[in-house]
Amino acid sequence: MDFKRIFRGPIFWIALAIIFVLVGSTLISGVGAPEEVDTSVAMSQIQSGSVDTATITDRDQVLELVLKNGDTVRATYVTGQGVVLQELLQVRADSGALPGGYNVVVPSENILFTLLVSLIPFILLVLIMVFIFSKMQGGGSRLMQFGKSKAKMVSKDMPQTTFADVAGAAEAVEELEEIKDFLADPEKFKAVGAKIPKGVLLYGPPGTGKTLLARAVAGEAGVPFYSISGSDFVEMFVGVGASRVRDLFEQAKENAPAIIFMDEIDAVGRHRGAGMGGGHDEREQTLNQMLVEMDGFDVSGGVIMIAATNRPDILDPALLRPGRFDRQIAVERPDLNGRWEILKVHAKGKPFNEAVDLMTVARRTPGFTGADLANVLNEAALLTARNGDPEIGNVLMDEAIDRVMAGPQKRNRVMDHEERLITAYHEAGHALVAAALPGNDPVHKITIMPRGRALGYTMVLPDQEKHSTTRSQMLNQLAYMLGGRAAEELIFHDPTTGASNDIEKATAVARAMVMQYGMTERLGAIKYGQEQGEVFMGRDMGHTRDFSEEVAAAIDEEVRAFIEAAHQEAYDLLVANREALDAIVVALMERETLQKAEIEEIFAELNLREPRDAWTGSARRSPDLGGPVEVPELDATKSNV
Repeated sequence: MDFKRIFRGPIFWIALAIIFVLVGSTLISGVGAPEEVDTSVAMSQIQSGSVDTATITDRDQVLELVLKNGDTVRATYVTGQGVVLQELLQVRADSGALPGGYNVVVPSENILFTLLVSLIPFILLVLIMVFIFSKMQGGGSRLMQFGKSKAKMVSKDMPQTTFADVAGAAEAVEELEEIKDFLADPEKFKAVGAKIPKGVLLYGPPGTGKTLLARAVAGEAGVPFYSISGSDFVEMFVGVGASRVRDLFEQAKENAPAIIFMDEIDAVGRHRGAGMGGGHDEREQTLNQMLVEMDGFDVSGGVIMIAATNRPDILDPALLRPGRFDRQIAVERPDLNGRWEILKVHAKGKPFNEAVDLMTVARRTPGFTGADLANVLNEAALLTARNGDPEIGNVLMDEAIDRVMAGPQKRNRVMDHEERLITAYHEAGHALVAAALPGNDPVHKITIMPRGRALGYTMVLPDQEKHSTTRSQMLNQLAYMLGGRAAEELIFHDPTTGASNDIEKATAVARAMVMQYGMTERLGAIKYGQEQGEVFMGRDMGHTRDFSEEVAAAIDEEVRAFIEAAHQEAYDLLVANREALDAIVVALMERETLQKAEIEEIFAELNLREPRDAWTGSARRSPDLGGPVEVPELDATKSNV
């Protein structure tokens, strides 16, 4: 707190003057004041004849007596005693016992003093309000600046991020580089009649690098760049959001060419009419103003808006139409090469052992986002520093991947021998069934060391990136999901609760096969259950039933059939490979964790399941066993454009 500023300001001197007046008036009124006595003592003195003069101040209910010996006393009486005192004084005055007589006084009010006293509470209230607002807004001059935009302008002094810092999103970078080129040389585009998009929407899962791409545009563009979050427009005061939108766009237009970046636009861009307040929601008024500002862009003004969200499905359609966000760029999870590029970016400045291969790390992390991969390398560096090692090795790299994927090890969670044995058979059941299914993804790791909420886990990963899944592959997934439960039933004849998550996942897959993917002959290639917005949940997606009770019963029967067939298939494979199942359990009990090479050695001579029968969706459609036409294999790294 700046005490010098407070002491120099007028507020301090006004408060000091008020205190001085109050203290002074109190002291002055107390100088030469007569002796205070009880009313009974005063009445006794009147009756004894020792009083010379009496004065009654009616408003203050005060009796003041001047005694014959020259002393003065004062008594305060209560309401109702005034009449009695006047009668007593009248009697004494008539009898000659009160030589100086008595007076009844009604004093006039001090208007200045009364006004000052009445204004003190109001002045104190004003001072308190000024103090509070100065704290909230950093000064009284900002009291009315709620409607000003909170956008931060990226200055040249800030650390710059460029497109060279972005990896794993080549398509998004290419699209955004076009924005940069337009701002740098708009005539090149105008010469061929091209119009730059007025808005660009970056959407994708969390952690894929949407905000990083926006920072790269800011570092590359060389024009004013305004950054703001969608939540900055929403305040407790009505109309503040719309006012801030206007102010933001006015600033951008004054400094055009310029870029506006709005992170988490779904905070204000949700579908209108989807909130509890209907169309009168303050958020919707902000959205309406944003729609007006974007639609009113001057084509030659050079103002471009970039927004990011991970919920494009809930944005208002008017916001996504051409003329506002013309271009929508998906920033998806990176593929194998993308993960490798991202790992190389985040590996800079970290000492790695020669044995560490980042491509191997990329293969072990399918589905990881850029943020996940950065976290993996950071965890590896932290573990290395904790152990005091000079370089990051493969062992700690594997541990870092496991920590990000399943959580840290629960070293304090001690399992007895029987529980460890059950867990070993459970995980071995998953692994064996997965390995015994032709065309299934290989098993990379099995462990019975507790992590997170799991007592153990089996890692089944594809060798190559997959963008779609066949019916046979989904049936394989169902079988090895239930492999742990089947192993418990086979060996202990008493399943545990450890398979609850496996059952949940298997049920979800089976239901999707029936209701979404049309993979049953009985119900056919029909999608059951329409997605519909829940109005009072911000248009979160829910499913409404658009089928009859008979169809619902048929769906349940087909789901049950898939689950039961997969369960039986897993059980049969475990029975057929009992020796391999026991062997993998023995190895797990000894070493706790097995890697891919060790698993493949134990499973070298498994009895594999026979290939599945051809399926065409109907018994009336005979399969063509000729197979697809032979075509030359293209290099996947080359563009097909």
